[in-house]
Amino acid sequence: MPLEAGLLEILACPACHAPLDDRTAAETPELVCTGADCRLAYPVRDGIPVLLVDEARRPA
Repeated sequence: MPLEAGLLEILACPACHAPLDDRTAAETPELVCTGADCRLAYPVRDGIPVLLVDEARRPA
């Protein structure tokens, strides 16, 4: 289930403050940092983004 556009506009990566790419329609819902050096993927659990660096997945 994709996040509301208004919410996505105000969310940013807590590590580098870059905008986040909404990938909540995928099998594993997540928000992916668009920062070139960061690229952390934050999980979305039960429709709630978990924007904790410790919970983020490192890029492959």
